[in-house]
Amino acid sequence: MRPYERDPAAIYAASFATVRREASLDRFPHDMAELVVRVIHACGMVEVADRVAFSPDLTASAIAALKRGAPVYADCEMVASGITRRLLPGTEIRCTLNDARTPDLAAELNTTRSAAAVDHWETDGAVVAIGNAPTALFRLLERLDAGAPRPAAILAFPVGFVGAAESKAELAGHPRDTPFVTLRGRRGGSAMASAAVNALGLLASGGLQ
Repeated sequence: MRPYERDPAAIYAASFATVRREASLDRFPHDMAELVVRVIHACGMVEVADRVAFSPDLTASAIAALKRGAPVYADCEMVASGITRRLLPGTEIRCTLNDARTPDLAAELNTTRSAAAVDHWETDGAVVAIGNAPTALFRLLERLDAGAPRPAAILAFPVGFVGAAESKAELAGHPRDTPFVTLRGRRGGSAMASAAVNALGLLASGGLQ
């Protein structure tokens, strides 16, 4: 067996040092760079920094929302489970994918459960984290077009080969006056979405300077 690092603190420090050394972070303001670093750390691909699209007010709006106790809506249980609760004391993490009403609503709307679950979100001033289903992001944008209250922030990392790139391109091209961050293309995932929320939690608590 080859030698390997065992010390958790050393692993943590070396990991983030590697990300900062290898990723192209110059175009990001400080708070956004911290978010991107943690998204990269969650996926192990420094090149994703080049595909991040964001609005300049994303971190300020999301941090303010978290400080006033706004809920975080997750499109799937994996995103919700990946959020570090101790970083967001008093913040309610909500996932309505498995709400008893969702399957019937999906059938009624002829859509996925992920999309139907979005209809149960109280979006006004909330932080939204999507790390799985492109249909959830599409449905959120449809609801905003129909007049639903705007979230404080959309963290959009849906993944896959059908609709992921397209849903994120729609958000980046037409953000509906809503602060956002997304990852262009097919890549994404629950770990990235959770990492983005956790970065904002650290920023909101003053854990990152």
